[in-house]
Amino acid sequence: MLRGFPLKKSFILLPAVLAAMLAVLLVLLLPALLPAGALAQGYSFSVPESTVDIFWNSDGSQSLLYEWVFRNQAGAAPIDFIDIGLPNDDFDLGSITADVDGQPVDEIEISPYVKHGVALGLGNNAIQPGATGRVRAVIPVVQQPLYPDDENLDYLSAQFAPTFFDPQFVSGQTDLTVIFHLPPGVQTEEPRFHSAPSGFSDPPESAMDEEGRIVYIWRNPAAQLTKSHVFGASFPAAYVSQPVVAPPPAASGDFEALGAGEAAFGFIGACFSFLPFLFCSGIIGLLIWAGLRSGKSRKLQYLPPKVAIEGHGIKRGLTAVEAAILMEQPVDKILTMTLFSTIKKGAASVKSRDPLALQVSTPQPEGLQAYEVDFLHAFALKGKTERRKKLQDMVVSLVKGVSEKMKGFSRKETEAYYRDIVERAWVQVETAETPEVKSAKYDEVMEWTMLDRQFDDRTRRTFSGGPVFVPVWWPRYDPGFPRTAPTTPKPVPGVPVPAVKGSQTALPHLPGSDFAASMVNSVQGFSAGVIGSVTDFTGGITNRTNPVPKAVSSSSGKWKGGSSGGTSCACACACACAGCACACAGGGR
Repeated sequence: MLRGFPLKKSFILLPAVLAAMLAVLLVLLLPALLPAGALAQGYSFSVPESTVDIFWNSDGSQSLLYEWVFRNQAGAAPIDFIDIGLPNDDFDLGSITADVDGQPVDEIEISPYVKHGVALGLGNNAIQPGATGRVRAVIPVVQQPLYPDDENLDYLSAQFAPTFFDPQFVSGQTDLTVIFHLPPGVQTEEPRFHSAPSGFSDPPESAMDEEGRIVYIWRNPAAQLTKSHVFGASFPAAYVSQPVVAPPPAASGDFEALGAGEAAFGFIGACFSFLPFLFCSGIIGLLIWAGLRSGKSRKLQYLPPKVAIEGHGIKRGLTAVEAAILMEQPVDKILTMTLFSTIKKGAASVKSRDPLALQVSTPQPEGLQAYEVDFLHAFALKGKTERRKKLQDMVVSLVKGVSEKMKGFSRKETEAYYRDIVERAWVQVETAETPEVKSAKYDEVMEWTMLDRQFDDRTRRTFSGGPVFVPVWWPRYDPGFPRTAPTTPKPVPGVPVPAVKGSQTALPHLPGSDFAASMVNSVQGFSAGVIGSVTDFTGGITNRTNPVPKAVSSSSGKWKGGSSGGTSCACACACACAGCACACAGGGR
């Protein structure tokens, strides 16, 4: 019995060992034994097209409208689930809808793979291997506070990064379009867009949607949908309900200031309760005043928005007139600067100041700028209406030319560079030791000094203390001034001849106050006698160089549901903006 016991034990264990070996062998041989395609691969797809509309609401929420074209790879697993990252968990799951090629998606749940996200279960509408499907998802309400803009506390900053997919699942490039719909009521001159991610249109296309909202449209036909792309815009806080706007964090320990703030709000609340009519009347009046001021201000902003996009480096070589365009100096000053430049070059002379009439020289001297030629052509016209139209055409061409020259350069750095030129020009004039030197220096740099926004006061202060020796071209500007300089007096018997230093003759001059008044009044006289209302004249230019956006429909279709709104950090999936903690598992499981 003792001898037979080991035999019995071995007999019992042998089948178990064989079974295990067979199981391992079966696992190893299974791929070869099964027909091709019986073992489906994991997710593997591309997204040729993707569009996301972000609607920023007056109540502080946002609404999202996603649309993707999925192209499933042959031999891959069916795309049966799509995970969408959202800014946070404060959204209405029950209001979310989706469809695949127009067929509704019935299974929408919280995503187990994406933090702050939802999963679309496509079910019978799953996109099969080798097939293409268009998926559309509508998220009507996502709540998140807005935060003050870093550069202007009266503005709110809105950022958003579209959801993206795990690189192990998606491949290829995506024609990605991102559309911001700003809150209702925002005026065309008020919002500003942030710098776009690399590869996207910068500046974005600006337009208006079918609801009259301003929209910014960024597009990159070769985007990578495997990483975060953050887009942003800022707009006045007045267009978003105050309760949903998060204030900047208070400094630690500043309890006294917080208490004072609460007391102030209490006082204001008491005033509101007793003076509702007065308060409402004041608000209405303020809004009317702001609207009128805003409309007038926009007419003077003739430079197109693309010049505001920061490039790198300084654009040197601009003329003083072109620098004036870059700095958006008043148009009447720009035209006066052009008048002086043509007179100094001998291309024209003033026949009369009131009304302003020019005698254009023939033949024209060489070296005239294109805008100077256009300027002279305008004054060759007899009718005031035709002349003003021609001058507007001249400024439009000038604005477009400066915009073209500024491509790739930093406007901020370039403006600082030319402001420094203006200041150094004034220093040369103001530090001159004699009236002769001061007059000569002013003749050299006059156009640059006119770029100073305090040109009037600075001119009066600089020349009020003594005579000004006028430049040789001055008679061409002042019809009443002698056109030939006085000669050395002839000797008369018995009368001593005044001593003249060297062989020089007496130079023509004016009292400094008269010269300063003539320079200062030149701009005012130009606007009154030639272009009329500066605001109206400039408005005719602005409508062509910086027009109000045209009404267009959203590329994803008109938004039909819910209110739309904003958030300071709308990060979908992974994001780089502060306050977001997002994770992305990609577009499938």
